[in-house]
Amino acid sequence: MKIAGFSFIRNAVLYDYPIVEAISSILPICDAFYIAVGKSEDETLELILNLKSDKIIILETTWDESLREGGKVLAAESNKAFDSISPEYDWCFYIQGDEVIHEQYLPAINEGMQKYLEDKRVEGLLFHYLHFFGSYDYYGDSRKWYRNEVRIIRNDKSIRSYRDAQGFRKNGEKLNVKQIDAWVYHYGWVKHPADQQKKQKEFHSLWHPEDKVDKIVGNKDEFDYSIIDSLKHFDGTHPNVMKNRIEKVNWEFDFDPSYKNLSLKNRFLHFIEKHSGWRPGEYRNYRKS
Repeated sequence: MKIAGFSFIRNAVLYDYPIVEAISSILPICDAFYIAVGKSEDETLELILNLKSDKIIILETTWDESLREGGKVLAAESNKAFDSISPEYDWCFYIQGDEVIHEQYLPAINEGMQKYLEDKRVEGLLFHYLHFFGSYDYYGDSRKWYRNEVRIIRNDKSIRSYRDAQGFRKNGEKLNVKQIDAWVYHYGWVKHPADQQKKQKEFHSLWHPEDKVDKIVGNKDEFDYSIIDSLKHFDGTHPNVMKNRIEKVNWEFDFDPSYKNLSLKNRFLHFIEKHSGWRPGEYRNYRKS
């Protein structure tokens, strides 16, 4: 069984993406790692080159600005990295620049790939998610956060990154997947408020015309983390690769987990999910079996 990791990145330094930690977290179980490094306004390419691993294969790319609306350019860059993976690899492990895998899950991930290697009906493996918010001490537990997504796929080039690169489709159809006992730690909402505000402006520019971005994001210098519906305190440990980043935190965020800024309807749905595990009306970009 051979495994290739893949990802894409641009302006990682400017927007403080933990891309080094993301790559490092899965590199131990990958035989190669393909990354599309977009032409950047900072030292992103040097950052990746400094990883100095024989496993890493860098593709220097230029983002197609005509695909910015709807986040399509993110899927296009994901596909560039995926399409570069040679046929010798069985599974392809996708990770985004703000996602990190805890080392405790690597054995389960490897076991899942081995278990379903010969079962061609399984087109991908599904991961659980934790979305950290404001600091490394809290994560989102409301319906606004997706709970699962596909991060390992067959090396089948009829599989394509979907929409804004959150998941995948094969010939336009949802993938048949199996859930594995592993979590993705999503750190996209954990960074200095000034860096978060810059990132939000850039992100929304991938979705909306320029004249609408300021209306959506506002013109403040720092992102306001206090505007959130529901968070839960994180009692676990973070991946070892995140240790240095966490030690360098230079802002403060505190939150009362008992506070719930939810509508009456969402309070009811939140209650159902908390006590049953069922999320009514949940969007699933996959077929789970």
